[in-house]
Amino acid sequence: GVRILKKVTVALMGENHSGRVTAHAVKAAQPDRSADFTFIAEGRDNWGLGFLRSVDRVPGKRSPGSLSWGGLNNTYFWIDPKEQLYVVFMMQSPAARLPYRFLLRQMVYQALVR
Repeated sequence: GVRILKKVTVALMGENHSGRVTAHAVKAAQPDRSADFTFIAEGRDNWGLGFLRSVDRVPGKRSPGSLSWGGLNNTYFWIDPKEQLYVVFMMQSPAARLPYRFLLRQMVYQALVR
């Protein structure tokens, strides 16, 4: 493969760039297409450059410092540097997407061998 971004650039993208501004629950703008969404650490997760940053260690969920983003019709990815894990999930189901995201995350972390 060919490196596109320098390691320092990727590290910078994963740092907190929102300061004390944190991520809070989002009400669905189109309830017929989407559900309300709350983040892993309501009011404590923050923003990098293009990612939501997880800050808490929650059993069965992403590690602190993990990065993620999801699209309306259930495209979703997360990067967990601590676990050296990169997951891309694509599913076209706008109304029922969140239970599958949570189930996928739970199954992936349960499958990790320590």
